[in-house]
Amino acid sequence: MPPPPSPNDRYGSDVLAGDWRATSKGRAVEIDADLGLVVEEVTTDWCGEIVQVERDLGTVTLEDRRRKRRTFPLGPGFWLEGRPVVLVAPTRQGPAAPTRTASGSVAVQGVKARVARASRIYVEGRHDAELVEKVWGDDLRIEGVVVEYLDGVDDLGEHLRDFQPGPSRRVGVLVDHLVAGSKESRIADSVRRSPVGKHVLIVGHPFIDIWAAVKPERLGKQAWPTVPRHVEWKKGVCQQWGWPHRDQADIARAWKHILGGVRGFQDLDPQLLGRVEELIDFVTQPEG
Repeated sequence: MPPPPSPNDRYGSDVLAGDWRATSKGRAVEIDADLGLVVEEVTTDWCGEIVQVERDLGTVTLEDRRRKRRTFPLGPGFWLEGRPVVLVAPTRQGPAAPTRTASGSVAVQGVKARVARASRIYVEGRHDAELVEKVWGDDLRIEGVVVEYLDGVDDLGEHLRDFQPGPSRRVGVLVDHLVAGSKESRIADSVRRSPVGKHVLIVGHPFIDIWAAVKPERLGKQAWPTVPRHVEWKKGVCQQWGWPHRDQADIARAWKHILGGVRGFQDLDPQLLGRVEELIDFVTQPEG
């Protein structure tokens, strides 16, 4: 038998006895980061009430008694009433069946999507396509319109040559930053003057990126930040708003958060709404 532990031996004589991994205050347990909960972040001793949880960014914001706020990553590293906890985003509840689509149209229940038309709508990038899908997806499926992204407008001419637009194969194109004198405007003018120009409608918005078509109020901001020209715009936005921006995965999470704030057409700038509706009308109008 091992000798009894010395009263001065704080660690005990048997290193295999008990659970050596357990903290003196017990194991950390997962809890929902519910608004109003008061927790302490262990590395900074910042104690405050949970006032905001950003599921897509993986962050939690604490407000202390002086009403100052700090944002921390969700996960381990917090105390609740003297016990270690792991903060996780609260579970979402499923929404009720909508009576209108996100674009504001009356929702038609139980109607199958129409067989895809030959006509197409092109947008510049993946984020553009995801935003159009979120707001107009129900309408587009009923109309049988497919949205494809180009991964940039530079190759639009090549895509059109492959697609071969015609009276029954119309193409609508949504272009970012379509302002006078820009590269995008020169490409659009070239297409309009081409033999297929009458079967292609190119419209654009003035925003430097589709992110900025989302009203900043939906993200708790007063305005989109001004980013210096030498800084990549999306990274600059994340940096100025205090969001993670180290790599492309952080940028993707930021977009997921922005897109998650869009409930429908009311959360988008009218300059984008009109342009998308114009494209849908163009590619769905009868031949003639």
